[in-house]
Amino acid sequence: MKKLIFICFVFYLWCFAIFNSVNRAFADDYNQAVVAHVIKEKISGNGVDMSVLEGELHRLAYSFALEATDIIEKHLPNILESIATELRMNADSKYKCALLKDTKIADKECS
Repeated sequence: MKKLIFICFVFYLWCFAIFNSVNRAFADDYNQAVVAHVIKEKISGNGVDMSVLEGELHRLAYSFALEATDIIEKHLPNILESIATELRMNADSKYKCALLKDTKIADKECS
């Protein structure tokens, strides 16, 4: 029984080592592949396929849109608060000018 457990344990370690030694695709591999393709095509004189560059441009625009959305979502309360404060200040100024319209009190904002 101990020999069977030992064999299963060794088999498990062997499988673990095999599956973890397989190369995985990382995010940098894609960028390196695209750059290598562009350089290879430029050197060989074939010219770069514009669909590759268009695809890269679309991918970068998508990434930028996602980052911009995250930033706006993060700072939206501050943005809305500053807009509300500015609207309040404009309304207060107009109200003050309306109150001082028929009086002899002069104000720089209301002239």
